[in-house]
Amino acid sequence: MQTLAELSRQLAERKTTSRDLVERALAQIADPAGEGARTFIAVDAEGARAAADLVDLQRKRGRQVSALAGIPFSSKDIFDLAGEVTTAGSKVLKNDPPATADATSIARLKDKGLIVIGRTNMTEFAYSGVGLNPHYGTPRSPFDRATGRIPGGSSSGAAVSVADGMVALGIGTDTGGSCRVPASYCGIVGYKSSHGRVPLAGCNPLSASFDTIGPLANTVACCAAADAAMAGDWDGVVPERQARSLRLAVLKDFVLDGLAPQVERDFAQALQALTAAGAALTDMAFPELREIPAINAKGGIVAAEAWAIHRARIAAAGAAYDPRVRFRIELADPISAADYLGYIARRREMVALFAQRFEGFDAVLLPTTLNTAPAIAELAEDKDYIRFNAVSLRNTYVGNFLNGCAISLPMGRRGEAPCGLMAMAPWGHDRDLFGVAAALESVLATTR
Repeated sequence: MQTLAELSRQLAERKTTSRDLVERALAQIADPAGEGARTFIAVDAEGARAAADLVDLQRKRGRQVSALAGIPFSSKDIFDLAGEVTTAGSKVLKNDPPATADATSIARLKDKGLIVIGRTNMTEFAYSGVGLNPHYGTPRSPFDRATGRIPGGSSSGAAVSVADGMVALGIGTDTGGSCRVPASYCGIVGYKSSHGRVPLAGCNPLSASFDTIGPLANTVACCAAADAAMAGDWDGVVPERQARSLRLAVLKDFVLDGLAPQVERDFAQALQALTAAGAALTDMAFPELREIPAINAKGGIVAAEAWAIHRARIAAAGAAYDPRVRFRIELADPISAADYLGYIARRREMVALFAQRFEGFDAVLLPTTLNTAPAIAELAEDKDYIRFNAVSLRNTYVGNFLNGCAISLPMGRRGEAPCGLMAMAPWGHDRDLFGVAAALESVLATTR
């Protein structure tokens, strides 16, 4: 398991070079027996080599560089990279002009010396939680490769690039769960930052009210380091917390309905382990969450904002869209201005309720997804695609609707299908949540 801290140590101690790390990543991506061809839409081998050689030269000459300098990472195809076309997992944008500058989030990582290895696959226009892409193929979850299971979306390639060891860090976006769902299905850590902390400049938009940028990696500390670099509002040093100091709320309404037996078992075991470690767990009622399906009957706020972005493009080139993505976007056509404003108002009320009910707690716990990753073949019919998409996103979307920050951690037994434990907190609690998550991570490791 690659971590940013270990790679940084190896570089500092001259046990490896940035060029070696880049070559290892490129070899893994190019391996015909692996998932690289479906995980990456484009690979910048020469650019990555040149950047690595520069970092190695700086270290050789004794120049001070960032601790993360020289470590390769993957960038979701939704982010602008200077000189490249941002296709957002679609064929519709392939003839657009190249970006003139890097997305702000990516530029900040590059300023720390991290190296973009390539653009990762994703659900077209980031509008699905299952991760299928008919244009570029669908990378498979690391579990049960022979069957071929969905990776989760929309940051599908970002998750698989980390889970398969191609890179130690993938950068994705999260509008309704697009970092946390693939993290859950692929057995890694995925983070949704508080809305607006990480600048969205240079990121292909879906929903201005919900879009966030977040990391996917193997550990909480890796995600924290990347979040700090992109947000620029803290140092990335995770606060030290012990499990016995944690006051945790277990969300009971809505999010526990219909759990798959394995997820239900793994969640119960995670709670038992936390209690045994001394954490104080209290049930949290939030019956208002049961209103969310009605609010989203026509797609809700996200669909309305996505329709505003895509309607002209669909009118001009709708036949080139993934039909399932297009269908979901077009569902929002009947949403009136009154509907939209009503959704916004009700969301504002629920965000306030969440802040009130959070008082006295360090985090709220729930399963990241209801299920483990289904086989890709199970989504062959449109009705099944719609059903599994809704199942995948139901719990993670709660964190987005409540305008919080949230993280998914692997839980359950090694060798079984991956699933995630989600911890969330209200807006702006990011640094504290990383401290809580690190303590949870230590306890969950004992159950695996």
